[in-house]
Amino acid sequence: MFERFTSEARQAVKLAQQNARRLNHHLVGTEHVLLGLLDQPESDSAEILGRHGLDHDRASRAVMDLVPRTPKDALDAEALESIGIDLSAIRDRVEAAFGPGALDRPPQRGHRGGLISGRHIPFSPRAKKALELSLREAVALKHGYIGDGHILLGVLREGQGLGSRVLADAEIDTEAVRREVVLRLGTRRKAG
Repeated sequence: MFERFTSEARQAVKLAQQNARRLNHHLVGTEHVLLGLLDQPESDSAEILGRHGLDHDRASRAVMDLVPRTPKDALDAEALESIGIDLSAIRDRVEAAFGPGALDRPPQRGHRGGLISGRHIPFSPRAKKALELSLREAVALKHGYIGDGHILLGVLREGQGLGSRVLADAEIDTEAVRREVVLRLGTRRKAG
């Protein structure tokens, strides 16, 4: 399926991973897919959502409100800072050595039980469903590619994940967004 993605659609998926990592979430959900779409201000999806009042900053704040940091994380940070450990300086040094988001990845174990490092965060079932629905939207529109607009249509059609909740809480008229995306995609004839 991913071979049919346009560069914008591939970038949206990569940015979804980065947003999940940045927020220290252990799964990429529909909310991260939505953030990945909004991370590309020149894309059709971001432009259309922006006209309806939703940009990356507003959506990111909404996601942080919906999935707050756990109190345990806050207590650990406060305890370390109280004894003079500057977490931001440590994070900067670790990321300089091991790459962005190195501290945000949960440790993973290989088949022999040893710790392994991986940059990939798995997709939640709802995010997988939204991506699958983006393919179905493309097929229904008789498109031989999957663009960022198709991904947005998939998130809208999935309708149950936190991405939909962010849209609902922002009072976005999802049917109007859907019509605009379909209209915009109808004027596109690129193959990616």
